[in-house]
This record gives sequence, C-alpha cells and structure tokens, in this order.
Amino acid sequence: MWPGSTPGGPRGPPPRVPPPQHALAAYYAPPPAPGAYYPAPPQAASLAWSPWTPESLTSAFSTVALTPPPSSSEWVFDSGASSHIAGNPGMVTLSPTSSFPSSIVVGNGATLPVVGTGYSNLIGPFRLNNVLIAPDIIKNLLSIRQFTTDNLVSVEFDPLSVSVKDLRTRNLLLRCDSSGPLYTLQLPSSPSGSCALVATPSLTTWHRRLGHPRKATLQTLAKSSSIICSQPNADTLCHACQLGRHVRLPFTNSLSCATKNFDLIHCDLWTSPIVSVSGFKYYLVIIDDCSHFLWTFPLKLKSDTFSALSNFFTSVLTQFGCTIKSVQCDNGREFDNSSSHAFFSAKGVTLRMSCPYTS
Repeated sequence: MWPGSTPGGPRGPPPRVPPPQHALAAYYAPPPAPGAYYPAPPQAASLAWSPWTPESLTSAFSTVALTPPPSSSEWVFDSGASSHIAGNPGMVTLSPTSSFPSSIVVGNGATLPVVGTGYSNLIGPFRLNNVLIAPDIIKNLLSIRQFTTDNLVSVEFDPLSVSVKDLRTRNLLLRCDSSGPLYTLQLPSSPSGSCALVATPSLTTWHRRLGHPRKATLQTLAKSSSIICSQPNADTLCHACQLGRHVRLPFTNSLSCATKNFDLIHCDLWTSPIVSVSGFKYYLVIIDDCSHFLWTFPLKLKSDTFSALSNFFTSVLTQFGCTIKSVQCDNGREFDNSSSHAFFSAKGVTLRMSCPYTS
C-alpha cells in the first residue's frame, strides 16, 4: 500500500503535484542576455601520449649529473689513505716541479683523476706534504700514516674526539671534537666543528720566562721534559742578552792614518799555545800604519821582545833611511818597562799606550 492511500481505493502511486513557480525560479536561472560574459567551465588537462625520440632521450640524459657537495676546509682522518687528497686546489700550495700519479683508486674501485700536488700548512706546527689534488673527491682525506711520519706525532681516537700528541713527550698538541660519523679536523675558517689547539711556548718564550738562560740550558730542560717547547733546536738571537753583555759603549770609527812610512808603527806580542819545532812560542808582530806592511819575529822567550824591537829600529834606519817617530802598543810589560822607556827616550820616539780593555 502506498503511503496516503485509503483502504478499498484504487491502488497506485499518488498523483504528482507540480511545484510552485517560486521553487522553479530557485532552481532554474534564466539564460544570460546576448553579449553578457560568464566564465567558461574548466577544461580537463590533455593526457595525450606522445612517443619518445632518440634526440629527446639524449637531451634528457645530458642534463643529469651528480653534483658533489661544496668542498669545505675540513680534513677527514683516514687510516686507509696512502696520501693526503684534497678536492679544492685553493687549500694547497702547488709544487709544479713535483711528480704525481695521473689517477687514484678510491674505496669503491672507481678511478679519480689527479691534476696536481703540493703542500698545506695547517694550524699550529703541522704540515701536510705531498697532497694530491683530485677535484672529483667528495671529502678531503688526511692520511694518518703520512701525517704522523711528517710531523712526528701520534693520533688517538675516542668516542667523542680525536687527539694529536707529540711523539716524544706525549704532550697534547691538538684536540678536535667529532659529533658526526667521521673524525674530522676543522680549520679555523670552518664555522662548524670544534678544534682546540694546545699552545706550546717557543724557545724564545721560555728564554724570557726563565731569566734569559743560555741555549744549552733550555735544551737540557726540554730533553728532560721539564718544559714543553715547540722548537727546542731553533736558533734565536736575543737582543736583550746582547745589550746586557756589553761592558762599554761602542767606539767610533777612527779615520786617522799616518801620511808617511814609519811615522807610526803598531806592536803586539802573541803567545802561541803550541811551541814550534824550532822552540818558538812568542811572536812579535809589527805593522806600519801608512803602508800596512807587516813584520813577524819569532821569539823563544818573552824577554827577547826588547832586543828584537831595538834591532828593528836599526834595520829600518839602515835599509829604508827612515826613523820611527811613534810606537803604538798595549799595556803589556814587554813594552811598558824601564829599558823600553829609556830606549824610546834616547831615540826621541813617542810611546803610545792603548786604553785598558780596548785592544
């Protein structure tokens, strides 16, 4: 029975009642006027398939490339690398005269070309020699074997960091924290990572701290590990020590010079540490101030100085026809004695003594 039908009445659906006019107006809008604008319905995207061509496939493959990450200034400690390898030539000072292999083989068996070699100075006293430049390398590799051999250090690893120690004294020189999967050495130019360089005083610093001792004393302290010195065998020149050992002011250059031969002669007596075969131990040296001509007289005894000097006066007068006017000598007793003073006074010769501790 249909809802709303009466018993005994005709069976069938109820009659359809037409909707009111205002309801039709709500569902059906009148067509737009001629010239009126209305948005067009959105069109579905075309899914038409076009077959590929060899030219388009070649072009697509040519645009595919593996771009490595930008090269950084960090070095990765690698115990399996036989040489240092850098990807950025700017990190290495090139050595044009050094020979290098044309390629290297990495861990996966691939071959990478090598374009040059050089060296790099790291922070502190460390130096990397024979660094191979391979632009296709992803990470800069630091060969532990070559690093420890060239710098005489040892490398130790722990779960948080890597440490570099002096091979002889076992003093800590460098410590780099490692939070990632690799042990890296971060240079100061890199913003990431943490690397602490243990400052080791130089030989000059210890020389000033300990009151300017001599070099042998500092080397003895360094060998006994009493002090930690970065370069115990370095040659240094301390200006303060030079001034402290001066006992007098420097003398001005003398421009005086005799104008004639034998106007002034310089005399000195040298004592030899070894007696000659003929038994001579002393040597009297006489220099003419004008001609710079030199005479040497070997003597067996220091007391023979006066007789040798008097004979020289006679020889000059006989051979050259000149008289000696002045004699310059030190304060040695072989010249400053009564016999010499009497002889010089009789000859009218001026005896000039040098100032003490100046000759």
